[in-house]
Amino acid sequence: MVARAASVTKKPRAVAPPAEAHGAHEDAAAASFAALVHRLDYLDPADIKRIRDAYKYADAAHLGQFRASGEPYITHPIAVAGLCAEWKLDAQAIMAALMHDVMEDTGATKVELIERFGASTAELVDGLTKLDKLQFSTREESQAESFRKMLLAMARDVRVVLIKLADRLHNMRTMESMPADKRTRIARETIDIYAPIAHRLGLNQVYRELQELSFKYLLPWRFAALAKAVQKARGHRRDIVERIRHDVERAFKEASILVQIHSREKTLYSIYRKMREKHLSFAQVNDIFGFRIVVSTLQECYLALGVLHQLYKPMPGRFKDYIAIPKANGYQSLHTTLVSPLGTPVEFQIRTEPMHMVAEKGIAAHWLYKADGSAQGLTEAQRVGMVSLQSLIDIQDETRDAAEFLEHVKIDLFPDAVYVFTPKSKILALPRGATPVDFAYAIHSDIGDHTVAAKVNGEQVALRTELRSGDMVEIITAPVSRPNPAWLNFVRTGRARSKIRHYLKNMKQEESLELGEKLLTQAMRAEGLHLPPGDETQGEAATLWQALVRWSGNRSRRELMIDIGLGKKIATIVAKRLAKLMAEAGARPDALTLSMSRYLHDDSTPAQTLVTLDGSEGATVQMATCCRPIPGDSITGYLGRGEGLVVHTTDCHVGKRLFQRDSERWIAVEWAEEMQRPFETAVSLLVQSGKGVLAKIAQAVSEAEADITHIDMGHDPGHATMEIRMLLAVRDRVHLAQVLRTLKRSPLVLRVARVKPQ
Repeated sequence: MVARAASVTKKPRAVAPPAEAHGAHEDAAAASFAALVHRLDYLDPADIKRIRDAYKYADAAHLGQFRASGEPYITHPIAVAGLCAEWKLDAQAIMAALMHDVMEDTGATKVELIERFGASTAELVDGLTKLDKLQFSTREESQAESFRKMLLAMARDVRVVLIKLADRLHNMRTMESMPADKRTRIARETIDIYAPIAHRLGLNQVYRELQELSFKYLLPWRFAALAKAVQKARGHRRDIVERIRHDVERAFKEASILVQIHSREKTLYSIYRKMREKHLSFAQVNDIFGFRIVVSTLQECYLALGVLHQLYKPMPGRFKDYIAIPKANGYQSLHTTLVSPLGTPVEFQIRTEPMHMVAEKGIAAHWLYKADGSAQGLTEAQRVGMVSLQSLIDIQDETRDAAEFLEHVKIDLFPDAVYVFTPKSKILALPRGATPVDFAYAIHSDIGDHTVAAKVNGEQVALRTELRSGDMVEIITAPVSRPNPAWLNFVRTGRARSKIRHYLKNMKQEESLELGEKLLTQAMRAEGLHLPPGDETQGEAATLWQALVRWSGNRSRRELMIDIGLGKKIATIVAKRLAKLMAEAGARPDALTLSMSRYLHDDSTPAQTLVTLDGSEGATVQMATCCRPIPGDSITGYLGRGEGLVVHTTDCHVGKRLFQRDSERWIAVEWAEEMQRPFETAVSLLVQSGKGVLAKIAQAVSEAEADITHIDMGHDPGHATMEIRMLLAVRDRVHLAQVLRTLKRSPLVLRVARVKPQ
């Protein structure tokens, strides 16, 4: 099981080029490693010797392998190690960067790496190795499982994700020689997953470059057009940039504040995204350039803000204090947008030198600014990394389906954020568009699962309300409350989505287990036998269940019962097999049980079961939407494959067609004497067009103690009449008759009737 989560620019082993070219490549590789050694001056000689040994091992392992560009493959690990050296990562991380592909490409084993380079380095290499030696049904599944493996390795050691990002960055820089379809696929994966991870970890330089390179390969024509436009505009804006810089330098000199002033330009991707999201032309994007002001102390950040606001007028609503309220990845700065002398907006970012280092290098800054050696730097970086990516680790722990996992990851990595407060003034960062349900799950899954209502800034709001930065959110819970499937329509965080789906899936399994037990118990009665006890681990009953589970192809008795409840297995067929096994073990049908089973069923219905419905069955029992049965209707049940039990009225035409095609899946069902909830049914009304007609109909329904759950009005302007279709929640047929009589008494209603299935 080897491989790195995305060894993207690899090429199969190639025939070696001519000897003279090979010698030239060796010289280039040696020079490249020599350049790497010059970057390692922050390490002691013993560490550099270990890194040199790792390089020799990787060089020998990759001998004869070449990149798509024709360069020796070893140039790629050296470049990755060089990027890690820029972040001042320790010797183990540099060694792992040099050897990050040896397990995947050369047949090296983890045991061998442990023996030669130690367990820590081997664990890093293993965490970077993707699972391409396993068999996966789809590329998406392989990608998801390799990414899952990397997350688990990152949870143990944050250096894994840093090396992975360095690997991806170098691969993106050198993709020109690859086929266009592969470039597009890798760029899409990078902009969806790896660039947002870099942003989450505060690696803003890496984040911007990954976005820019992805944009270049995903939309090459737009990238080229924007690059040309920016180049042209740069000359026009040079004068105004220099004028603003001169004004700012003079203002700070007069205020006696020592500052560093850096002008910056928006990346092409951020310009493109702003044009697309706000439907602007390039000429309408005014804030293409901005300035960073780096000062010495925290107090000078706020003094510098005052100087700038006295120099140019600030734009209302465009000031953000990320020093008092840092971003989740540790980013701190003051942001303010001022009106330039030409009337265009210019953004200024004000920060100290340590803040600037964290802003650019993210968690890697904990090595650059460590005080007491690499161990402290690693510990602090590990803590920050775990906080930043904890939601991804939670998602992989609960989501086993590959497509669902990647969907949750992409949602969770959405970079734009809002900052909201708990009642105890703790700050939480959530994606833009997040709701109180997302907030509840961000605090704790138990709070999310039991949410019933929410207050924002002291006022009760709907659970689907979008939160804004600065909101104070309070969640109201109840012990009996459970996640609602409708929440999936509006939650924005991958954590909330995965927790809700996980709960609903478990709930459905428990309900299916209970239904399966009931169906098989009653099917066994039709055979004149009692179901053997299922809680024994030894003895005759355990032997029977083991034989039955082997026959059915399931892994356990529980799984078999769930399959029966979901309709994947037919209770009567399973019962006949179990009866045969019991007969071989000496069991005989009980005459009384057999006669009772026959008494409970007439000749027209299969005698395998009778399920009683009271409305509390949950997701495994559904009322068919074609006929919408309600208590009092004559009903029958269809065990759909994987859908659970679907209840139809006996006169439903859809049900009759299903019976002709699949008669063995039908079972007898009946209504209980007391219902636990109302049921929906469809009603059609022909009414006179006029002012307030809908309000009068709603009042009539309310007077009859029913509820309207859905309404559809045909739009026929100018007609004297119109048809209205409604879904009404009623107790039973008697209650429905009362509602229809109440509606008929209204002078506006010309005709009303229950909608029958076609």
